[in-house]
Amino acid sequence: MAASDLAALAALFADETRAAFLLALLDGRAWTAGELARHAGVAPSTASEHLGKLVAGGVLAEERQGRHRYVRLADTGIAHLVEDLAARAEPAVAPPPRSLRAANAGRAMARGRTCYDHLAGRLGIVVTEAMTARGLLRQDTGFALTDRGLAWFDELGAPLVCQGRRPVARGCLDWTERRPHLAGLAGAALCRHALDAGWCVRIGSERAVRVTEEGECALYASLGIPAAELR
Repeated sequence: MAASDLAALAALFADETRAAFLLALLDGRAWTAGELARHAGVAPSTASEHLGKLVAGGVLAEERQGRHRYVRLADTGIAHLVEDLAARAEPAVAPPPRSLRAANAGRAMARGRTCYDHLAGRLGIVVTEAMTARGLLRQDTGFALTDRGLAWFDELGAPLVCQGRRPVARGCLDWTERRPHLAGLAGAALCRHALDAGWCVRIGSERAVRVTEEGECALYASLGIPAAELR
């Protein structure tokens, strides 16, 4: 990559409206241009201009269904880049919330959320640390599942199937906890299983998730996590 290419990529992130779009798209869904415009508080024409730049730069992927235009993050690499940048940009002392609703939403996001396609927030950290303590995951030489960890996913009913160049396990720096949580194929498989099995449910309109009573029992049985650490 030439220096000019890196500068061009960085420039795509260096705009507050485009940054708002990218953070919203970390929920892993496809959004319409209109939804993103309302989310960022900009005119539809402004949103369309910014989305055009992000699509042309390979940051977003676009698809059309009838008259609707949908966009999503181009791939998991872009999602990780956005999350990593968010973690490093988070101020040491967060500004006070502007309303009770904002305060509640912030607490919910910090307690548990999805980061593109894996679990993050305190929930993601607790699960990652429990997997490490039980010998399913190693963090001493980078993130790597052990043989026991691979077998655990099979027993869970979420076998890992390698696809493309995505690593099986990867550490993703959590922007609220400032510690790494599990990403990669394993992180995605665990998040998908947690949602499909009813261990977690989405709450609100953002990325926040809540562990259900069934999830508390399952996570205690499989990873020894006390329910109090999940609330």
